[in-house]
Amino acid sequence: MRPTRLISLLVALALIVAACGGDGGDATTTTAAGGTTTTAGEGGTTTTAGGPSGDPIVVGGSLSLTGAFGATGVIHRIAGELFVERLNDAGGLLGRPVVWDVRDDESVTDNVATLYEQLISQEGVDLIIGPYATPNIQAAMPIAERHGFVLPQHTAVLAPTLNYSCQFPAWSIGYTPNEFIPHQLADAMESLDGIETVAVVTNQSGSVSFVSYGRPDVDEPAALEIFPERGFEVVADIPYPPGNTEWDAIATQIRSADPDLVMLNGLGVDANGLMEAMLALDGYLPPMMFALFPAPGPLLALAAENDYGILSVTMFEPNDTVLEGLSAEAAEIAQEFAARAADAGVPYTTFETQAAASWNAWEILIQGVEGAGSLDHQAICDYLHENGADLTFVGHVEFDPEKNNFWETNQMLKQVQDGDWVVVWPEDKAAAPLRGPSN
Repeated sequence: MRPTRLISLLVALALIVAACGGDGGDATTTTAAGGTTTTAGEGGTTTTAGGPSGDPIVVGGSLSLTGAFGATGVIHRIAGELFVERLNDAGGLLGRPVVWDVRDDESVTDNVATLYEQLISQEGVDLIIGPYATPNIQAAMPIAERHGFVLPQHTAVLAPTLNYSCQFPAWSIGYTPNEFIPHQLADAMESLDGIETVAVVTNQSGSVSFVSYGRPDVDEPAALEIFPERGFEVVADIPYPPGNTEWDAIATQIRSADPDLVMLNGLGVDANGLMEAMLALDGYLPPMMFALFPAPGPLLALAAENDYGILSVTMFEPNDTVLEGLSAEAAEIAQEFAARAADAGVPYTTFETQAAASWNAWEILIQGVEGAGSLDHQAICDYLHENGADLTFVGHVEFDPEKNNFWETNQMLKQVQDGDWVVVWPEDKAAAPLRGPSN
């Protein structure tokens, strides 16, 4: 065993309890699966209880466990811990136990490349899995490419910029999400009466700004062009900097513009900040509002408190109608995640899009390794290109290098209804009808 590998294993064993039950604020969190007991000795690592044996396979990565994205990063941590535990309980990977070494990038993009370089060059991890948020994934990708590592990643959706052939997306909004998202929202709004004007409010982070403005290097339409083409008048275009906490002026601009729909292309708790500032204006809220990538729990709580049917995107919600088309295992995973999230004190415990994306990324990684029959990264990459992956919460997906491995999207719209997130669009996948501003 290499010295760095032994150090990683000993750290993992020492921190199992802290990682599974901690508050997510540690600079470094190392997670090993439960269900079996691993011990290090002169002969290497052995595993009791008839489980996997031999040296552990170490998967490295970073997550935003603290900072602006912390409320979402903890969802990915809990999902990953659950996946690794179930994997080890089922015999591990290639017959060996799996250890997840996850570092806190503190929601700072500049930290990400350093952490992945450390994990690969110094810690000697066997595999890696991507961080959360598009800019962080874009920072990790060159490191993975330089070392020839396969990079399954949870949430980057700006497909044309993710051109490393061995990065594999776990969440797809197709190859041109800057077109798909506004068109899908416009389709839904056209089914309602009285939605004629739109205010577009945009976090200037690269994770979401392309949905409003497109990409500067490519002449492609985005929300500000698509809405007028679809017959909606854009009455306000309001950008704001990442990490913004001053919402009063933006709220005042929106109320003055008096839109029928606010499209907030934001992240995390941006929607909460904006809603609270608008409510402070004598209880004002626009007739309809859409938030692109929010922290789902905080937004649900605020919207439900105000009986407000805000919309967002979703890949999966554990609504009965959605679960009917999936395996029994999907419901079991969702229930187990909810219990763990509750134990960890997470305010919103539902297994939804962020958790599903995390689960997808792990399934892609593990199926690639099992299909290749080895830890050879080129073999893993080739297997996934040739065979795709079967995902519990999506079904079979194919990875086309010509489209940067982004598969046909299954994105839906969800709405807060009666205190819960409910899939409402498209109509053939809806668990409930879309409610308009009069409901």
